Formats: sequence, structure tokens, C-alpha cells
Amino acid sequence: MICVKVISTYRDIVAVCDSNLLGKVFEDGDFQLEVKESFYKGDEASEKQVVDFLQDMAKDDATFNIVGKESVNAALKAGIIDNDSVGEVSGVPFALVLA
Repeated sequence: MICVKVISTYRDIVAVCDSNLLGKVFEDGDFQLEVKESFYKGDEASEKQVVDFLQDMAKDDATFNIVGKESVNAALKAGIIDNDSVGEVSGVPFALVLA
């Protein structure tokens, strides 16, 4: 499953992560990726639901933080990122979309 959370500020921030990564920290040299529950923990959804939701949120000038293989695949299918915008820390893919 995938966790999705919307943080409303002057611009919506959409936090998306694979449920099994919540609370974990990944390190690779100088890079650290912390999947904080306080930021990422939200409603669980299927890939199809996440794809549809991401496409809707992309229309609203949102910013996206995406972590995990399932979540990144959903964002690729939604068309909000491409393979060139995906990074990796300790084998965990992630992407940031700043609108």
C-alpha cells in the first residue's frame, strides 16, 4: 500500500511513500533520506487511487515528495515525474516535484 498525505500551506504539499518505509532512515555517503511518520503518514491507498489523486493534485500547482518503489511507479504512471527525475538513496527511489 501507499501512504498519501496533503499538507496545506500557501501551496499544497503532497507526501507519498510506500507504507513499509514509514519511520525508516536510509543513508548513502553524505546523503540521508528520513521517512518521518509525522510528514508522510496519511491515508493508505492503492496504486490506481494514488495515480488518479496525483493527476488531480498536479492540476492545482502542488509540490510532491515521493519515496519508495511503489510510490515512484505511481508518480511515473501519473505523468508527474519521469525517470530522469528519480534519485536513489541506499536502493530506495525518491523524487521531488517543486511546482
